[in-house]
Amino acid sequence: MSLVELIAQADERGLAASGLACLDRCLPLLGGDDELLRPLWASLADGSDWAGRLEEARGALGPAVSAGDEAALLAHRMLESAPAERTAGAVRPWADACSVASLRIHRLLDPAADGGSAPDGLHAGRAGDTADLPPLVAAELRRQAAVLELLAGHGAQGLRGALEVSVEGRRVLRAVVSRRARSAAEPGE
Repeated sequence: MSLVELIAQADERGLAASGLACLDRCLPLLGGDDELLRPLWASLADGSDWAGRLEEARGALGPAVSAGDEAALLAHRMLESAPAERTAGAVRPWADACSVASLRIHRLLDPAADGGSAPDGLHAGRAGDTADLPPLVAAELRRQAAVLELLAGHGAQGLRGALEVSVEGRRVLRAVVSRRARSAAEPGE
């Protein structure tokens, strides 16, 4: 099943987890602590105050300041655009936008990609055609699908697995960001 179909069929918890997982994997771009989004994950598990925990995360992170860094701006927009109301109607557009933004971020950062956003390729990948996607983007697409499948198949019990998928993706992106920073700092580059 394509990512577009998985998002279309997901329930409120799956959609919220999908958007949150995309944001969580992109956390290294925001300079936030790895635990910044844990209260939101807990809210998905226990049904507690999503809106309050969302505001806490926004407050802890602060406003976007990376005007020249498109990837960081996209990640910051994911957090800023998260709906306070956690209903399927409110979180579906956010989850879909987070999916696209996260794939675009991974394309911008993928050393095998040309660095462009290539929206047609990303949309084709979300629709199931992954043949021409660079490795980092293809891996992110698989992670997004895995999160939605875990929640669809296991409900609230799938949250732990979804968080594990997210943490793995965050580690990968952190390594990519670190490698880019080292390359930029090397003399003669």
